[in-house]
Amino acid sequence: MALCISKFVIFSLLFTSTILDSASSRTFARSLFPQELGLNKEKLSHLHFYLHDVVSGRNPTAVLVAEAKTTNTSATGFGAIVVIDDPLTEGPEASSKIVGRAQGLYSSASLNEAGLLMVQNYVFTEGKYNGSTLSVLGRNAVFSSMREMPIVGGSRLFGFARGYAQARTHTVNPHTGDAVVEYNVYVFHY
Repeated sequence: MALCISKFVIFSLLFTSTILDSASSRTFARSLFPQELGLNKEKLSHLHFYLHDVVSGRNPTAVLVAEAKTTNTSATGFGAIVVIDDPLTEGPEASSKIVGRAQGLYSSASLNEAGLLMVQNYVFTEGKYNGSTLSVLGRNAVFSSMREMPIVGGSRLFGFARGYAQARTHTVNPHTGDAVVEYNVYVFHY
């Protein structure tokens, strides 16, 4: 009987180690060193541009796509969702050189003050950043003189990006609602 038990224990150990060996060759996740992906020295970049949020006219770049039953009676527009494809320019003038686009959405997400949930990708189209993106996910307290929103990721030259975007309202047309917002973006990336 002892011989049967010892054979069973040996068989079990061999069987278990075989399973563990085959499982380790097909791992779901593993640790890497940044150099294994060609990532060497982390950089800090500063980008400066202007976002043009056009809600009026024949060619708006920001359109209301959904709202709650109470949005129109809410002091903050709570529940409104706006999809954007806003130009990003070098200067505040609409005729300034376009360096990219802000694509995504913002939603009025506060019952008590003008607070927007921002879900956007800055898609760059000029210079060495052409084809690179930065992703923003955060709160925008629109009536604050300066707002900070987190950069939560990016692509191409902004791979593994993290940082923040500072936004300051440059101009707002009180009749149309069109706005120009100045951005300073500080981002760590490889």
